[in-house]
Amino acid sequence: MVEMVNKEKVKEVLEKIRPQLQMDGGDVELVDITDEGIVKVRLQGHCAGCAHAQQTLQFGIERAIKQFVPEVIRVENVA
Repeated sequence: MVEMVNKEKVKEVLEKIRPQLQMDGGDVELVDITDEGIVKVRLQGHCAGCAHAQQTLQFGIERAIKQFVPEVIRVENVA
C-alpha cells in the first residue's frame, strides 16, 4: 500500500521554492496528488515555455518536494 502524500507539506515546499521561480518570471501551481504518490504541477509564466523546464521540474521542484515529503514518487508537469 502506498502511503498517502500530505498535501499541506507539498504546498509548503512549493511556497518555499516559489520565490526562486518568480525571480526568473515563472511560477508553479499544484494541480493534483494521485493516490499513487505522483504530484502533478503546472509550470507557469516563463517556466511554461522554457527550454530548461524539465531540469527545473526534476532537479529543482521534484528534488525539493521529495526531500521534505519522501512518500512522493515523482513530480509531473501537466499542460
